[in-house]
Amino acid sequence: MENHRQHQQKLSDGGEVRYMQKFRLYETYSKFYMIGRDKSRTYWKVLKIDRLEPSELTISEDSTVFSETESSDILRRIHEGNKPTGGLKFVTTCYGIIGFIKFLGPYYMLLITKRKKIGTICGHNIYAITKSQMITVPHIIMLSKMAYSNDENRYKKLLCSVDLTRDFFFSYSYHIMLSLQKNLSANNPPGLLPYETLFVWNEYLTRGIRNTLQNTSWTVALVHGFFKQVEFSISDRKIILTIIARRSRHFAGTRYLKRGVNEKGRVANDVETEQIVFADAHDGDPMQISSAVQIRGSIPLFWSQEASPLNIKPDIILSKKDQKFEATQLHFENLVKRYGNPIVILNLIKTREKKPRETILGVEFANAVRFINKNCGEIHLRFFDWDLHQHSRCKATDVLTELGRVAANALKLTGIFYCHVTRRLGGSIEYSNSVNCVDKHSTAKQANSNKANVDKDRVAKDCSHADESVDYIIEPLMFQSGVLRTNCIDCLDRTNVAQYAYGLAALGRQLETLGFFESSNIDLDDPIAMEIMALYESMGDTLALQYGGSGAHNKIFSEKRGQWKAATQSREYIRSFQRYYSNTYLDGNKQKAINLFLGHFQPQQGKPALWELDSDQYCTVGKHGPSSVDSNVRSTIRRSLSDGSILCETDTTIRSMEHINCQHSGKSDQHSLLEISPDIRICGSDVCHCRQIYSGEFEDPVEDHICYDEHGNSYDCSDVLDVDWPSSSANSCEEETLERSTFISSKNILNELRAEKTGCTRQTESCTKIQRRGQIEVQLNKDTKFTKSFGRWVNHEDGGCFWSKDC
Repeated sequence: MENHRQHQQKLSDGGEVRYMQKFRLYETYSKFYMIGRDKSRTYWKVLKIDRLEPSELTISEDSTVFSETESSDILRRIHEGNKPTGGLKFVTTCYGIIGFIKFLGPYYMLLITKRKKIGTICGHNIYAITKSQMITVPHIIMLSKMAYSNDENRYKKLLCSVDLTRDFFFSYSYHIMLSLQKNLSANNPPGLLPYETLFVWNEYLTRGIRNTLQNTSWTVALVHGFFKQVEFSISDRKIILTIIARRSRHFAGTRYLKRGVNEKGRVANDVETEQIVFADAHDGDPMQISSAVQIRGSIPLFWSQEASPLNIKPDIILSKKDQKFEATQLHFENLVKRYGNPIVILNLIKTREKKPRETILGVEFANAVRFINKNCGEIHLRFFDWDLHQHSRCKATDVLTELGRVAANALKLTGIFYCHVTRRLGGSIEYSNSVNCVDKHSTAKQANSNKANVDKDRVAKDCSHADESVDYIIEPLMFQSGVLRTNCIDCLDRTNVAQYAYGLAALGRQLETLGFFESSNIDLDDPIAMEIMALYESMGDTLALQYGGSGAHNKIFSEKRGQWKAATQSREYIRSFQRYYSNTYLDGNKQKAINLFLGHFQPQQGKPALWELDSDQYCTVGKHGPSSVDSNVRSTIRRSLSDGSILCETDTTIRSMEHINCQHSGKSDQHSLLEISPDIRICGSDVCHCRQIYSGEFEDPVEDHICYDEHGNSYDCSDVLDVDWPSSSANSCEEETLERSTFISSKNILNELRAEKTGCTRQTESCTKIQRRGQIEVQLNKDTKFTKSFGRWVNHEDGGCFWSKDC
């Protein structure tokens, strides 16, 4: 096992840390030779890959560090020794190995052949892939017939549909899969592999070479999500703002095929968003860095939705298999290990509906939080219901103002990360390798809760003597403990608005901490607020394309910018249809490609092919053996059980700081919440169809918010969030623009359509419009083979998506 990144090789002539960043691949009849070097061209190594094994991967590395002259001499001698069989031939220049994969025949090697720089963090370059290449490892004469089979070619084409040039990024020297706090705090447990974190998407592809070589010198760790960096100035000082979204590889997939939580506590659409603010040294002051982390993720219950060509809004199916909320508790235990306490939950789904749909999940989610708070003392959950649809009936400025107040109070509970960095001899900021540096700082913080009175001298001294090769001094002054977890139904549109509000509140806090502002409040009309809105809007579109198949619905952002309402509505209709088309006709293959790329499905001769399975709820097939699947898991809910276990990232700093940053301002009282309306009847069977369990509208009043403390007691949210909570009224609009007002039964579609037509004649004009859209859907369903150009137009909205057009 490697400790941290072992490709941080230290040379004997000064102890400088080196990273190989450029590689050249050569081939002979029997072997591949890869020559890797660092940026300064003074550190060269050789990797050898055998080509005579038709179905096995044999890799070896020369432990010697060569000079450029020596490496050239090695290549010359290899060429001379292989002249009888054709000599040594140049194949390609590359910038790292993505990994190796095997389907039914030979192994394939995936390489980065072109890259582009997209940003810098603490002097470390961040890159995106602009071109990749798949190379067959065995020599052509060693290939069996299976290598040319239709199934093999189909697997290759399916893998190539994962477009690595979109939304994947990496770094050679910075652990981009970890937050800034984890990178600079040196609080990673011994033996933790960066590749094994939940945000490295090529962990499976690199597993073989990493286990063989026991290092990560030749591979890069790919993170999937969003990365954007902008610069602006305040008082003639340059500020660098970076937004990073990291999508989890566990339970990853598409909108309707991945919902809720699985048995291991992993949730769908699990994304960590980090906001980093960097201010360079000025007038003798040290560099200042701050970061704030928030997350989004599907509601951690067993629920699902089935995509249908005849139903734009599929029914929410809630399972009652987990009566003790064990999977939900596993999920929050993992969050506490990753971020510390408290976990602040902002639930944006509807709190009242005429026809129970979202409210069923809301009731069950609140019950789960209350159960966990009462029965698990180590988890401190703060649960807030905030019906964004109800509030969005107001002006966009009012909605964002209210959300800003919610975000600011959540920020008080979790805090932010902030540190000073002083360079010693120049160069980029490397990782601290001293646990004492953090532990002693944590002890100082425990002794004095005032963050401004930290013993900075001792912290700097410990850091500077942690490792003689380190050329910086880090002074951590604040740590984030806990995290804000935001969700709606899809965790796309409404969630992105709330995350922008939190990002703006965090930016105000960060700039105040860095000394640029006297107050943490940033006006919504401030140019900085508009700049960060554009960033979060771009992030929302990117994440929505990955998970939902279209850009995000940005109605509130558009209204805030004063855009023409008709143009906004037109765009929302188009995006709704794009999302519907993608979810109905494209997501099946997209999910299969994701499962193949992540290793959730491993092809094996004699076993059913990936495309022969009715759903992606299958055991992982391959050399690691099948993983067990609960026999009680319903067959109607299509979800995949991912490989491996939840990473337990023991965060020493977070745990030692908990009691300082987790002072809850809210107090429990005897105020009891109104019980959920008895009109919502939960069926006793394992599956509950939400639109078949109601008999009428809600009659009893239901509060617009539910708040529980860590002991499971209800209390007045105004004690924690200084917000006036207006009550919800009747049914509000769904985040998708297109709606169907009547549930369509899969058993009797025609009768339901006739009933819908009859019912719509007695409704308003809007219902008539919905009926017409329903008729259009039926007409589309008669011929599901759309033209290729039409499919590309739908799937590549705004110029791109997760998928490449060509292999």
